[in-house]
Amino acid sequence: MLIIVTYDVSTETREGRRRLRRVAKVCESMGQRVQKSVFECQVNDMQLEQLERALLAEINEKEDNLRFYRITEPTEIRVKQFGEFRSIDFESPLMV
Repeated sequence: MLIIVTYDVSTETREGRRRLRRVAKVCESMGQRVQKSVFECQVNDMQLEQLERALLAEINEKEDNLRFYRITEPTEIRVKQFGEFRSIDFESPLMV
């Protein structure tokens, strides 16, 4: 399934800036960055649960915001893209 993860981490403090970097690293480990705080992740149910747990362990729920959007199939009619962006084709082989 395709998941869109968005976050807004308060960076007013040093700890907030560290949280921001940790949240980004967790997202980078599971998907591709499409904008500064927006990631596309192709995951199964177990991976989604792992991702949620990892991100919830990093954020401060009183200061930060974390959102997950599940894009239903077929994604070709649900996602429109304009402009230059080199995305990862999750369906193609990793090596050619």
